[in-house]
Amino acid sequence: MQNDKHSIAPTLLQWFDLHGRKDLPWQHNKTPYRVWVSEIMLQQTQVSSVIHYYQRFMASFANIEALADAEEDQVLEHWAGLGYYARARNLHKTAKLIMRQYDGEFPNELDALVALPGIGRSTAGAILSIAMQTPTSILDGNVKRVLARYYAIHTWPGERKTEKTLWNYADLHTPKQRADDYTQAIMDLGATLCKRSKPRCIDCPLTLDCSAYEQALTHKLPVSKPKKILPTKERWFLEIRDANNQLLLERRPSKGIWGGLYSLPELSDTQGLLDVEQALRMRFDLTLIEMEEQASFKHTFSHYHLIIKPVRILVCDKSNNSQEAKGLWYEQSTLNNLGLPAPIKKYLSR
Repeated sequence: MQNDKHSIAPTLLQWFDLHGRKDLPWQHNKTPYRVWVSEIMLQQTQVSSVIHYYQRFMASFANIEALADAEEDQVLEHWAGLGYYARARNLHKTAKLIMRQYDGEFPNELDALVALPGIGRSTAGAILSIAMQTPTSILDGNVKRVLARYYAIHTWPGERKTEKTLWNYADLHTPKQRADDYTQAIMDLGATLCKRSKPRCIDCPLTLDCSAYEQALTHKLPVSKPKKILPTKERWFLEIRDANNQLLLERRPSKGIWGGLYSLPELSDTQGLLDVEQALRMRFDLTLIEMEEQASFKHTFSHYHLIIKPVRILVCDKSNNSQEAKGLWYEQSTLNNLGLPAPIKKYLSR
């Protein structure tokens, strides 16, 4: 590990005082709860996309008591569109645990925070440093990129050995004083200047001591994750409506994609349109009137591509449906109040 570099903290703090972002919603009233929610939302998601979701979430769940008391459906509905829905379920689960085990107060020790569902070492560090002014390092994607370039690290940051090295550097540079501002500063630097593509090195306060810049490697570092070809899956999604234009939805299992959200019933890629009539009868005790295949579209997850093949279906009056509990019927006007997967919500709003 290189130890010949100067501490970046004084330079970063000076830059932050002049140029750092200080008006983001979660930068005001920096309680552990508010910082925690923002950090979870910002995982895998850009600031510009998070702001609206964060403000709406806080309007409904202003504190940890409100979140713990909410129904999971309410939480997921506020998360719909952000993706990675396990984050929302873990938020809800952790809120309940903190109310039950810690009387509503966040623990102030790293190990205790990391033990809570959905809180990793970096998120715990952000809560401790930003909300509790306890000097604790973080290593989110922005910080990894800054340090990987600063030290010209030629291995993928997600690799275990490389990540350990980056954590050592993060610990080394985190100051004892103003840890809250430093944490925000290094995240800001990665988000606004030391960006993944086209970094603005000319404006960066660390340029003179940055090894990647010195070696003309900023366009190559950090090293990208080794690419793998994503598999493709196909699914039939059934848009089942009755004569009154009510829509049949099913709640998805808590584990797996879109966990806990409401969605259109689906058939596997091994089943064809000829199986639809049988599926309606066997799963929902419904009788098909007419069926029309819609244009397919693709949605990409981190681990595979999903080809969504919608089928618009009209069924007989559901009043004769003896197994209605297998699905729930909704008026079109109520769909915006449900937690629906973003591509399904977009499709239904066409």
